[in-house]
Amino acid sequence: MIAALRSRTSARPHPAVVVMGTVLVAAVVNLAILAVGRSVGGDFQFTSGDDRLTVGADGVAMLTIIPLLVGMTLAALLSHRWPVVLRIGMFVGPALALVTIGLMTLPADLDTTSTVFLSLMHVALVPATILGLRALATPPGWVPRLCPASRPANASRASP
Repeated sequence: MIAALRSRTSARPHPAVVVMGTVLVAAVVNLAILAVGRSVGGDFQFTSGDDRLTVGADGVAMLTIIPLLVGMTLAALLSHRWPVVLRIGMFVGPALALVTIGLMTLPADLDTTSTVFLSLMHVALVPATILGLRALATPPGWVPRLCPASRPANASRASP
């Protein structure tokens, strides 16, 4: 099945695999941050109207998966026509993740531990977004090299 999801023109994974992999890794990381935050005493409770609500694993998963899936999918689809979308997304995606700390996390009446760990979840989306978009932007056949000197002198340099 994985072979069916590989791009027909290269050995790199199909963009859908990159998008889903990025989203799933980000969700797992954010759920791990939630678990650590709870283990060190965060109650993750806030007030909404007259109700006291708790941030749960389902909310963290939903608020990680949906925006990242929508953004990565749009970037993957639009990049076929406009490759510059991936470069723009490497700035816009992380910026949105960080701005939403001030829009969603800081205004909530959470305890300090919960605020810190919810903010860390937003920060964790920054490298996930950048690495996912880089994976979509990587040209076919590009192989990372640890040392530029290991490349033959006459070999052309592939841009990442």
